[in-house]
Amino acid sequence: MALSGVEIFKLLPKTNCKKCGQPTCLAFAMKLAQRQATLDLCPDVSEEAKQKLGEASAPPVRPITLGSGDKAVKMGEETVLFRHDKKFVNPCVFALEVKDTLSEADIAAFCNQVVDSEMDRVGQKLRVNAIMISNESGDAAKLEAAAKTVAAKAAGVPVIINTTNAQAAETAVKLFADKKPLLFGANASNLEAMAAVAKSNKASLGISAASLEELSELTEKAKGFGVEDLVLDSGARKAKDMIEHNTLVRRAAIKKNFKPLGFPVISFAQRGDSLLEALVASVCIAKYSSIVVLSSIEKWKNLALFTLRQNIYTDPQVPMQVEQKIYNIGDPKADAPLFVTTNFSLTYFIVSGEIENSKVSCRLAVMDSEGLSVLTAWAAGKFTATKIAAFIQESGIDKEMATKELIIPGYVAILSGSIEEKLPGWKITVGPREANAIPAFLKSRA
Repeated sequence: MALSGVEIFKLLPKTNCKKCGQPTCLAFAMKLAQRQATLDLCPDVSEEAKQKLGEASAPPVRPITLGSGDKAVKMGEETVLFRHDKKFVNPCVFALEVKDTLSEADIAAFCNQVVDSEMDRVGQKLRVNAIMISNESGDAAKLEAAAKTVAAKAAGVPVIINTTNAQAAETAVKLFADKKPLLFGANASNLEAMAAVAKSNKASLGISAASLEELSELTEKAKGFGVEDLVLDSGARKAKDMIEHNTLVRRAAIKKNFKPLGFPVISFAQRGDSLLEALVASVCIAKYSSIVVLSSIEKWKNLALFTLRQNIYTDPQVPMQVEQKIYNIGDPKADAPLFVTTNFSLTYFIVSGEIENSKVSCRLAVMDSEGLSVLTAWAAGKFTATKIAAFIQESGIDKEMATKELIIPGYVAILSGSIEEKLPGWKITVGPREANAIPAFLKSRA
């Protein structure tokens, strides 16, 4: 059972040293109780207190890392049922299934798809995160051969070994023993043997069961065998069952602090129809899956799923922002146009993208509006004539320009007169209301 702030405070050193970043030990205790801080921030806490508080202050869904290096991904660590309560923490992992019945060339082609899947969207690098190697053949040698191909062709990509054969698992997992793989396929009949393989190779263990009750029993047994990093599969394969089971697992962990189900969840979205697979995967993203297994990763599907995942796992209380500064788009000369907009990431990338499409080199002045869009920032008093004028003056951009002209968004045309008054010697031009009109606007000025 989670401890209250006062109960946690009784176990802290009560020195108010501020080393944890909080003004008092009581304030730190309250943060721990709300799961907004971790116990390791207090350097003076006693070992006895660590033992008592460690579990109480841990997130209800255990954090697990899949892979190593710069492509490693973290799962779990979630603390809420709904993103508007706080936020969802670690975006779900997309894993492409590669079956060991495929030829070496086909496996290599799948690996290349994963390696080449990365795309940039509003300043974030998004990709298919992992490869699941499935022992479809039931042959240990074929699984090992497939694993070797993946290790060679997709070096650094996190790996999931999917087999119920402990001997086959041992051979394949050894190839990734120092890279934090996930060994998936433990069940009631092979749990002890699979747990031994996972433990000896420092791998996480994926457990399957026919019901949530059985899953709870198996996770407790796995912990008894010395494996703490677990991933859960309730056996759900239909979308409606995934929603039901994943919700029950998350609710048990968050609301009831039920430790046997406090682990990341894996869901299998593979379908023969690629569009249907994308729809099922969307359900998994929205409803608590930490790993979503796919059978194909076409670019259109990736873009749709990456966008949904990015939106759901963006902190709803903190708008995405880019740095306030003057951005050069293309190779702007002294006569290049100067646009101004807000620092909301989506606004910046849409506007800069349309300027790039125009093939006209420009400068884009991005002003800090606390991550709000143009109209919202204007309504909130964060994108005003006074602030815009001050930003442009302080930037010193006029020294690089042959003609001092500033193009403002069409939605705030009302500000043009006021900005002109506050920027003596500048011409203020009202640009398009919509970003997609920028290319035509720039070409009309040529």
